[in-house]
Amino acid sequence: MIAMNMVDVKDFMGKLLIGEVFDSFLLSEASITTFNAFHIDGSLYKNFYDDAKQEDIKDKEQEYSSWADVKAFCFSIIKGKRTPLHFKIVFQLSRPAIREFLAENHLSMDPAEIFGLFVNFQYDGTVISCTTGTSLKTFSLDKSFDNAWDIWIMSFFKKYGIPTEKL
Repeated sequence: MIAMNMVDVKDFMGKLLIGEVFDSFLLSEASITTFNAFHIDGSLYKNFYDDAKQEDIKDKEQEYSSWADVKAFCFSIIKGKRTPLHFKIVFQLSRPAIREFLAENHLSMDPAEIFGLFVNFQYDGTVISCTTGTSLKTFSLDKSFDNAWDIWIMSFFKKYGIPTEKL
């Protein structure tokens, strides 16, 4: 796990809420506090969808909404003349992306043993902080998986021009 701050809050918010940089991530949860506190559980309720969409969700092994599907709603809560008092957004990697991540990093883990690869953003009214996290279904002393995820996130930020400062 690493912790860092986003150096350019305005640029980061544009990439988060308007751009497509984070669209491939799944939304685990979001909490946004403006004039009310809004809480979003990113869990998909598959029965809401028609059979074709349910099949697509099943094929993608998708348990959570994609950020692309939810960000406009979050943006509508955040936009305005005043900045939010607080927000917390927790993203995770999709099942297919986890398998790609394991292959790219030559990690011989069983994808079924991975609960999730997470990146958490939190805004306190002035600073956006970010922490990475991994969750396994089994205990391991080996930190190569965690380290690979931290490196992947830092490379992701660099690729999309998101400057950070480690804490």
